[in-house]
Amino acid sequence: MGTKPTLHEVAATAGVSLASASRALTGRSASPEMVRKVRTAAKRIGYLPDATARSLRLGGHRQVVFAVDDIGNPNYVQMLRAIEAELGETTRISVSSTGRRPDQTVELVRMLSMGAGDGLIISPLRVTPALRQAIADTVVPVVVIGTLHSDLGVDNVFVDSSVAVGMVVDHLVEIGRTRIGVINGPGNTNPGAARRAGFAAAVERHALVRTEALQITAADFTVGAGVDAAEHLLAATLDSGIPIDAIVCANDLIAIGAISAARRRGLRVPDDLAVTGIDDTELAALYSPPLTSVSLQSERRGGIAARMLSERFADPSRPPRRETVDATLVIRASTIGEAA
Repeated sequence: MGTKPTLHEVAATAGVSLASASRALTGRSASPEMVRKVRTAAKRIGYLPDATARSLRLGGHRQVVFAVDDIGNPNYVQMLRAIEAELGETTRISVSSTGRRPDQTVELVRMLSMGAGDGLIISPLRVTPALRQAIADTVVPVVVIGTLHSDLGVDNVFVDSSVAVGMVVDHLVEIGRTRIGVINGPGNTNPGAARRAGFAAAVERHALVRTEALQITAADFTVGAGVDAAEHLLAATLDSGIPIDAIVCANDLIAIGAISAARRRGLRVPDDLAVTGIDDTELAALYSPPLTSVSLQSERRGGIAARMLSERFADPSRPPRRETVDATLVIRASTIGEAA
């Protein structure tokens, strides 16, 4: 594997003094041009900041940050469980919930480049140009769980959630549902965009009714947003005399909200209305009725991301790797009833 690149080599590659290289990598008294120049050189030769001092302060542990938009989402909790299990007792993991604000995620990546941590596992809902640039500039190892442009040159774990939507629509058509509505998440998010495309393709494939009234966008990927969106969807369809018989929801939390809204109107799930989710969180199996959902393998993706990070620590110069995980349909009573 050879010796790891040193700060002296970074300085030589960038054509700057050792002191200038050090300031640029720690964010102290360096111009933006100098920071960009030095960090580009560091990435080119595979340099990683020396974590020895931080490791000594932490009792021999590495410091890894797991960054998500909303730690209250059980999908991320499943990922975190696998990350902790994989990285073991030699790593301290801190969780950063950025509150769905891309600017906070960008700031977090920049702080890590200045010595706030040894590595980052990130699962962002939105990948903005500023975040892409921050990831491209950072000198600490980054693994992205989710959709990512391949030219960023970082490790990536991916699942195609447009395929997941296709799976639930196929299932609903198979059990005889023909008027299928959808409650998507915000369209300016990666999962929202993918699931919108997946639903459109499935509707076309099965020649289903396709009207604006059948497609609602929730304000967020939460139970409350699901309740609000479902109330609008049901009002626009049931009250107009064109009742729907199924709702495809962008995640399990939205689906739970949709079932709640349906019950307020006296609808029985699944007799009157089948409801599906995505993520197959623990809530899906525990809810009543248990929720038909598509597993996006959250724990497996978290474990893969943690292994990728460990491999990057061991060999900073290895080529970036992308691993794709397959979605799996899990059929429960919210579409086929308890008897099935």
